This record gives sequence, structure tokens and C-alpha cells, in this order.
Amino acid sequence: MYLSRVRVDLNGLSREALFDIMQGGAYGAHQLLWQAFPGHEGARPFLFRQELEEDTEQGKPPKGLPLFYVLSDREPISIAGLLDVQCKPFAPTLREGEQLAFRLRANPTVARRVEGARHSPRSDVLMAAKKPFPPGQRTSPECVQAMDQAARDWLHMRAETMGFRLPVDPEVGAYRQHVLQKPGRRDAIQYSSVDYEGLLEVADPGRLIETLARGIGRAKAFGCGLMLIRRP
Repeated sequence: MYLSRVRVDLNGLSREALFDIMQGGAYGAHQLLWQAFPGHEGARPFLFRQELEEDTEQGKPPKGLPLFYVLSDREPISIAGLLDVQCKPFAPTLREGEQLAFRLRANPTVARRVEGARHSPRSDVLMAAKKPFPPGQRTSPECVQAMDQAARDWLHMRAETMGFRLPVDPEVGAYRQHVLQKPGRRDAIQYSSVDYEGLLEVADPGRLIETLARGIGRAKAFGCGLMLIRRP
């Protein structure tokens, strides 16, 4: 695998693409990053996460320029005047019981059983936690706490099967609902995202590496699923 940090030369974008990227448009970002893998046909070979680049000088506010972290099964290339790719091989050596700091942007959903339906629709776990509260109480501390706990429970329930444990509850924030109008589709794509940050403990090194490569949850084409790890 390869882990890359990708910066965008905004002068190389059209006005529409520039507006989309700066507004956090995940579909536009996905299409843009595809260009770093010329000639590839088939399944998407990468996961990505969009952030805002911070100034390197201490005390400066964020520059606000888009910055992408990309994990891929092949090496991406820079595109002159558009994408600057800083890439390194990613082959972590993990030990059972080792603790790692992590960051994850995920789309926490569960399948709902509907009698008579061929496919189980997906349900946003945070919206489900919010639903029992009356409209006037959906910004209350109690409602926010219930939503945060639902997000944590979603990750806790999946952790062991993905090769890790959560020794402490992760921080949860930046819950967002996204509506994307994809070209060629009449209906909009809707999904949600949540940011997790915390500490994990390696339970199964091989399975965790598979999880990192595969990604966590759904909406991976829209910037979700990439878990970034580091030794604290």
C-alpha cells in the first residue's frame, strides 16, 4: 500500500470544480483524485480523506486550502499544475496489544429489516438516536449525548471483527449530513459522516491491516472509511 499527502493547485481547476472542492464536495474530490491513477481501469484503488491545510508557521491560522490523505494499492503520480503528490510506502509492523492513536471519518449506518423487501435499507445511527426526542429538544445536551453515544457504540460493535479494541471511548464530532447531486443521476445521493479520534489497541495485526486497506463503513467513494494511525 501507499500513503500519500496530496495538495491541489487551485489555479488548475475550473471555476465550478474550484467551488465544489472548496465547499467540501466529495464527488468532485473523488473525480479529481482519480487523475493521480492514469490508465487504471476497474474498482477504485484508493481511500481518501479531505482536510484543510494548516500553515507551517506556529501560531498561524489554517490556510484553508484543501489537503487530501490518500491510501492506495498502487503509487499515485503528481499532475503538473494540478496535483502535488507526496507518497511513501505504507507497510506498518503491528504487534498484538500495541496501542495506536487513530483518526477516522466514517459513515455510521446499520441495515434495517423491512418485511417483504428484497434489500434492507440503511439507517443513519445518529439520526435514529435523535428521532425519539421532540423537535424542540433535538439540540439539547441530552440529545447530543445520545447521538454521540450511538456513534461510539457503532464503532465499538465493529472493532473486534476489524482487528482492534477501543480501550477508551473515542472523541466524536463534526457530524454532517451531505447531499450530492451526481452528474447523470436524477436523484441526489445522501449520506452522513462523523469524525472519530482516539486510541485503539491492536487485537489482530493482520486483520487490522486488512481493515486499513479496505476501509471502514460505507460512503468510501465520498471521503469516508480511511483510518489514519500513528504511534502516540
